[in-house]
Amino acid sequence: MTWNRREFLQAAAFGLSTGLLDHAPAAQNAGSTIRAVAFDGFVIFDPRPVFALAERLFPGKGAEISSAWRMRQFEYQWLCALSRRYVDFEQATEGALVYAANLLKLDLTADNRAQLMRAYLELKAWPDVLPALRKMHDLGIRLAVLSNATPRILEAGIDNSGLQRLFDHVISTHSIQTYKPDPRAYQMGIDAFKLPRNQIAFAAFGGWDAAGAKWFGYPTFWVNRMSLPVEELDARPDAIVATAGELIALIRP
Repeated sequence: MTWNRREFLQAAAFGLSTGLLDHAPAAQNAGSTIRAVAFDGFVIFDPRPVFALAERLFPGKGAEISSAWRMRQFEYQWLCALSRRYVDFEQATEGALVYAANLLKLDLTADNRAQLMRAYLELKAWPDVLPALRKMHDLGIRLAVLSNATPRILEAGIDNSGLQRLFDHVISTHSIQTYKPDPRAYQMGIDAFKLPRNQIAFAAFGGWDAAGAKWFGYPTFWVNRMSLPVEELDARPDAIVATAGELIALIRP
């Protein structure tokens, strides 16, 4: 039997939640006050320069290798989480890059490989992020990044973007050696903020991450920067926006 990406994700999320979080409560949005926001890393950091570099290194093939690379990148993470055979985000990403190049029969030199991996340490925030975070911070909203990326990627992105004093917590699932959508990964937000889950909004970049956070029980907002369709799963986000700035109206006390 072969699975497409959606079928794999649905099975993966179900398998991870079974036994780990048997009865995740639904997000209690009515009457709740959002006191904190946990952001997926790519809501904050713009990954497009990585894929623009792929086009420069492989003219005319950048979009194709980027698509294959991204797909395998996430599939490797989910497979590692399901099988409990952990490798970190950087290892999974590099392995996915090599696979994508092999799939497309492209000559991935050692230098090209190093350049593409180094690009993850050079990421900067999307233009709308800094003013949005400052506004939330001024409103007394506590902020965190909750990401599958390694700590050094997250810290580099924060330093590159001048966001050092805005986050209360920088949380990498690396510390518990798993990946979202494992419910243990989302639990890290509760453990960090010491708040009930209905007071912590989760801002997702990927539709699959929005589904995972919603299943976990967070009030979930999908920052759908790519204008993608909602995942066909029983976990629709509470709201869909296009930028980080649009979250302010949703969480304002």
